[in-house]
Amino acid sequence: MSAFEVRSENVEWRGRLLAAGSETYRYSDGQQNTFDKVWHPGAVAIVAYDQSQVWLVRQPREAARLQASLEIPAGKRDRAGEPLLELAARELAEEVGKQAAEWRQLLAFVPSPGFCDEEVTIFAATGLAAADGGPAPEPDEHIEIVPWPLSDLGRAIAATTDAKTLIGLMWLERELGR
Repeated sequence: MSAFEVRSENVEWRGRLLAAGSETYRYSDGQQNTFDKVWHPGAVAIVAYDQSQVWLVRQPREAARLQASLEIPAGKRDRAGEPLLELAARELAEEVGKQAAEWRQLLAFVPSPGFCDEEVTIFAATGLAAADGGPAPEPDEHIEIVPWPLSDLGRAIAATTDAKTLIGLMWLERELGR
């Protein structure tokens, strides 16, 4: 295995959330390669559940041409310096109108390391109660709240293609011993 160092980065496009371009790397054997890259600020996702259900959302994912993607609540890091747990609590309140008494950071993963540096951190949230003001999605979000029975987790897993949701629900299934 050859170690590498970043030699240069070339951002060719910057959007509201992402930047895209290329990076050049030099490996310990002297070889250099340039690859396309997408820079992403990162995100959090929340497995929010109580004794009978897990709180999911259904929303369109236009880039993937999905009319109704079943997902755990999540959000991107869009406020500089905001701690991940605060972001997770904010997203849970915004997307499903819940607050949690107990939080546990589960894991972080990189969904597409071949071209993107996005890292998603998944939290478990329990001790749920209604958040002040109820759900308050962003103006460009079209979110349907889906309380899903824990007794039917397998069907939720089969109904999604979203990586963070698959990871979160499979963790929950194992956590509950199902």
